[in-house]
Amino acid sequence: MNRVVITGAGTVNALGGNVAETLAAMAAGRCGIGSLEIRDVDRLSVRIGAQVRGFEPEKHFNRQQISLYDRFTQFTILAAQEAIAQSGLEFSGDLAARSGVILGTAGGGVNTWDENYRTVYEAGKNRVHPFVVPKLMNNAAASHVSMTFNLMGPSFSVATACASSNHAMGQAFHMIRAGMAEAMVTGGSEAMLCFGGIKAWEGLRVMSRDACRPFSANRNGMVQGEGAAVFVFEEYEHARSRGAEVLAELAGFAMTSDAGDIVMPSKKGAARAIAGALADARMAPEEVGYINAHGTGTAANDKIECAAVAEVFGAHADRLMISSTKSMHGHLIGGTGAVELLACIMALRDGIIAPTVGYQEPDPECALDVVPNEAREARVEAVLSNAFAFGGFNAVLALRRA
Repeated sequence: MNRVVITGAGTVNALGGNVAETLAAMAAGRCGIGSLEIRDVDRLSVRIGAQVRGFEPEKHFNRQQISLYDRFTQFTILAAQEAIAQSGLEFSGDLAARSGVILGTAGGGVNTWDENYRTVYEAGKNRVHPFVVPKLMNNAAASHVSMTFNLMGPSFSVATACASSNHAMGQAFHMIRAGMAEAMVTGGSEAMLCFGGIKAWEGLRVMSRDACRPFSANRNGMVQGEGAAVFVFEEYEHARSRGAEVLAELAGFAMTSDAGDIVMPSKKGAARAIAGALADARMAPEEVGYINAHGTGTAANDKIECAAVAEVFGAHADRLMISSTKSMHGHLIGGTGAVELLACIMALRDGIIAPTVGYQEPDPECALDVVPNEAREARVEAVLSNAFAFGGFNAVLALRRA
């Protein structure tokens, strides 16, 4: 089996417009959550989110592109541009044919849905823009990334709610490891911070109205974010032969299904995914120094995740660092695992563990080292990234230092 390494990373999210800004914010424990600046916010009961503020599409795209690109696609293309530039790859000839794109998103073009529902139902118009369908479809970002960067190999989108990005990156990993591709552009994006998007989530009663406090005893729900993170995964020998800088090695991946409840997570399903990722990476539990947790800030999710970690790691669980960066960049739903992978790379490359900010009160059911409020310097050799989704879908990535 081929080894798989990461040679490029890019992002746009509430913490920064690129990777350097994002990692600096994570290291400083800066929170990107604030008051929402969207249309009809006064009609919402949840009025906070981790928005990409000051984003002006006209500075990045021409009029024709904007007519085709929903906000989630715009974020994705910019993140892909940064990642591919860092990788140094140029996709042409045989490499283009053996490289593809797999991206995760849960909602796809939610802003386009929202705008056009207003056009038809509120404004009473009988026609919409002819590009509405290609703009809102979930595979729009993957399609436009493939066309923009000449990626002619396996390309598709994955939609598994909050696990979408991890599932997408896991599939890209498998493609390269199995020899089906030389390089893959992968990650995820989301842009649900519009009136319709927030109003729908309000109905679930899992959203906080004031802050995201994962693992804290007084946590009261999740806070949504938006943005994208994209990576270049590459076959190790190919990267080595061209002298590429390797950010980290992706060593293992596992996915499970709870086959239980549509919204309530399962300790058994999560534990199976964590254990499966370790086994796939041939990684002993004691090798892992840090876990980027799913850590949504909801009462059930956080305690069940901690219980699953404790079950898999046993006595070593007390020596693990486990943090939720959703406390800073919000929950990007389908794009969240991709942004969280940046924190994993920072831990491995820079020896900086991103904190769980907003932590106030210890919870005996979350009695692990959750790196509260301040980043920490620590050398780690291996890390995990957890994603557990509505529908009972679990996806866990295992990484090692380059």
